[in-house]
Amino acid sequence: MLMKPKPSSKFSILFTFLILLSFLIVVVRSSDVSVEGKESGSEEELDDLEQLLAVDEQLQEERPEQQSEAETVSKAQRIVVELNGDNTKRLIDGNEYVMVLGYAPWCARSAELMPRFAEAATDLKEIGSSVLMAKIDGERYSKVASQLGIKGFPTLLLFVNGTSQSYTGGFSSEEIVIWVQKKTGVPTIKLDTVDKASGFLKKHHTYIVGLFEKSEASSGYDEFVKAASLDNEIQFVETSSSDVAKLLFPNLKTNNVFVGLVKTEAEKYTAYGKLLDDGSLQAEKILEFLNSNKFPLVTKLTESNTVRVYASPVKLQVMVFSKSDDFGSLAQPLEDIARKFISKLMLIYIDISNENLAMPFLTLFGIEDAKKTVVAAFDNNLNSKFLLESDPSPSNIEEFCFGLAHGTVSPYYKSQPIPDNQNASVVAVVGRTFDEVVLKSSENVLLEVHTPWCINCEALSKQVEKLSKHFQGFENLVFARIDASANEHPKLTVDDYPTILLYKAGEKENPLKLSTKSSAKEMAVLINKELKSKDPSAKDEL
Repeated sequence: MLMKPKPSSKFSILFTFLILLSFLIVVVRSSDVSVEGKESGSEEELDDLEQLLAVDEQLQEERPEQQSEAETVSKAQRIVVELNGDNTKRLIDGNEYVMVLGYAPWCARSAELMPRFAEAATDLKEIGSSVLMAKIDGERYSKVASQLGIKGFPTLLLFVNGTSQSYTGGFSSEEIVIWVQKKTGVPTIKLDTVDKASGFLKKHHTYIVGLFEKSEASSGYDEFVKAASLDNEIQFVETSSSDVAKLLFPNLKTNNVFVGLVKTEAEKYTAYGKLLDDGSLQAEKILEFLNSNKFPLVTKLTESNTVRVYASPVKLQVMVFSKSDDFGSLAQPLEDIARKFISKLMLIYIDISNENLAMPFLTLFGIEDAKKTVVAAFDNNLNSKFLLESDPSPSNIEEFCFGLAHGTVSPYYKSQPIPDNQNASVVAVVGRTFDEVVLKSSENVLLEVHTPWCINCEALSKQVEKLSKHFQGFENLVFARIDASANEHPKLTVDDYPTILLYKAGEKENPLKLSTKSSAKEMAVLINKELKSKDPSAKDEL
């Protein structure tokens, strides 16, 4: 088994930054806005709202076949109370639970979220939730929005007895409903009849079901409810009816205590298999089961699930970058591979043509211009990355996954092609030649570490060129430079640019860092001081 080298802090910081950057670019798409301005508007009364909804319901009863989609949307939007300068404090203080959407008319992300928010409001009303769903134009009522804690658009906040907490759920109407229900004291849905279960299945496709024949008195029931309250994403369903349980989980093979996860993707039905010897359940074990199985066998990375995927407890993540047409032939083989490594690694598909999603990851490998299928992996526990450098065939991908799961694949480090350094006064070093030129060389090596975007690197490069000419003829000293943006090595850990490192012969493990603020003459004096005991030809006069 190959030992994995210790990762550099540079990779850890850069990887986390790129993850957050991709999330902010494609998910938020909104700027933090200063909410200052002038307020106006009239108060929306709750009794007026109820009267309007009553009219809607009466009309629907009279002509249900004529209920148009536009009317449905209009009704849903009226369920959401419009906050303004007059009613905000009264409504938030006067209701135990208030869910507030802060939006701006010009914000594209707000426009996408508002109909989902309205649909969630309708669903919550239908199931008898006590939460008041409200929205506020943060640009028009900027002072009130600022007082609520709305600093950008869109923003979702839940107020519980006047105290706010940030929304941490997904952005579909179903995900909003699940999160709100759990945060307002309803962690599970109870289904006691087949009719109710059939109605539930019309709206929910992903859920975890618990069968407890004696309901609250059943062993493990409290732990199931506890797990439901701790999870914010998946709908938990409880029942004491085996008929209901079999409708929700057709593969059910018991009438006793049972827990199972249902998804829409492959491996649709997954039974929880960690009942203790006494038949009881533990909340933390249920959550472990859920977190390891809630994603599809192959998860497609999207704008809305990036953070959830990165936060998965399965930290070894294999990413397949491919065009949608090319991915079609890989989809089924990848699912077969994923089944063999469930809970050990996570397979993720990223459309390589979606630059916002793919580019931050491909940049880490130095293959931003990749057009064909690329298979890479990240170990988010060790902050290491890996690359399948052979043909991405199903057999090679499976072998790659096997090596990752067993720790036999070496981490990948970026490298430019090996350069031609003939007659160069300053040798160009790349990732592939770092060992040979710097670490394994019997000579002293002064290494300049730079990047193209570094504003001070060009001036320092001129000094290094000057020093290399000054020390020409000093046989035991090599001047070299490496572009850290395109080359990596596990032994090169640099956090700022430019950096000058002196690797003394026989002491390569502990290079001496020189001040980049020193003049060429000061550097020459220091080099001479460090090396003259080994070579009397050293000189410090420039």
